[in-house]
Amino acid sequence: MPDDILSVASELVEMTRLVADDDFGATMARFVTRIVRTVPGCDDAIITVRSAAGVETVHSSRDLGFDPLVPGPIVEAVTFGEPRRLDDVANDQRWPSFGTQFVNAGYRSLLCLPVSTAGENSAVLTLLSTEPDRFGEAAYDPVLLLTLHAGVTFDNASLFHDSQELVIQLRAALRTRSLVGQAQGMLMRHFGYDSDRAFELLKRTSQNNNRKLRDLAATLVDAHEDGTFEDALIELGLADRGADDVSPASQAR
Repeated sequence: MPDDILSVASELVEMTRLVADDDFGATMARFVTRIVRTVPGCDDAIITVRSAAGVETVHSSRDLGFDPLVPGPIVEAVTFGEPRRLDDVANDQRWPSFGTQFVNAGYRSLLCLPVSTAGENSAVLTLLSTEPDRFGEAAYDPVLLLTLHAGVTFDNASLFHDSQELVIQLRAALRTRSLVGQAQGMLMRHFGYDSDRAFELLKRTSQNNNRKLRDLAATLVDAHEDGTFEDALIELGLADRGADDVSPASQAR
């Protein structure tokens, strides 16, 4: 590992910094790039995640030339939450299929360490080298320190990613609410309904036409803006609706 501890500390700070403009993939890409730059003899790095959907590689620093999900040390490490080390693939035959792909891709040694994460998913940081015996006991503890920071990076990135997804969903919900409200107001004006009866008519029309309420509302709003509102009502079976066309339940209100 680097003799200058300040250099390592600087890298750790950079690894755990989540920039607002980053997405999940960009954060992971930046992390593995810094791992490769920080650890002597490390030619590539992979973060592998095990979730309810299965095992997948989140990011590698480049095209590896082998499948990291072939049964072997990486899959075992992420499945059992235990470290795995391959000192020299030429002398270690524990994972023959994996070893064949590994050596054909030009690699000789690797180190897999579980990443401590706050969520339900488990993750593993894997360091790869084209040289044998690159990740012995002397490198184990410093690399373990890196995995602790990998956990922080992973959790931060996951949280940011989930937050972005939530914002997208909320925006979609607000847009839906706005569209439905606009369509509701148009029906109120056109038929002289109150808000409850107009909304009831929207729901019934949505069911009768097998269309989502959001899509139906968007159709009416777009038709109003295009000057084809009357044509849209005819197409949807809403032309010349009267008060008696709304369900008794809504009339009771």
